[in-house]
Amino acid sequence: MYRVMTDKTSYSISELAAEFDLTTRSIRFYEDHQLLTPSRRGQTRVYSRQDRVQLKLILRGKRLGFSLLEIKELFDLWDTTKGGSKKQLQLLLAKIDQRQIALKQQQHDINMLQLELDNAQQRCLEALNELQD
Repeated sequence: MYRVMTDKTSYSISELAAEFDLTTRSIRFYEDHQLLTPSRRGQTRVYSRQDRVQLKLILRGKRLGFSLLEIKELFDLWDTTKGGSKKQLQLLLAKIDQRQIALKQQQHDINMLQLELDNAQQRCLEALNELQD
């Protein structure tokens, strides 16, 4: 669960790491993939409210099964105009549809595997019973 720090305008990497229960290395990894772009004060990273929101969206996207490349693609489409928002939402809907299709296929595959395991288990039990008789 996240600790909320919404009243601030800037954050250190350690504050964000603590809030989102991440390592600072993870946050730097997202920076390396150009998902976060903090400003700098000398060698110190300074994260804005927008960086904090983007980190939250990265984590949400990962939970939904999106790759970092897909998350970056969505971020790159972000635009404050209605047209930009529309493109971003359309792409997000398409990605959600793709993810749902993939999950349904995985669920079907798991169900089939479970049936195969149940059948194999039943055959083993029957074979053991025959050996005991």
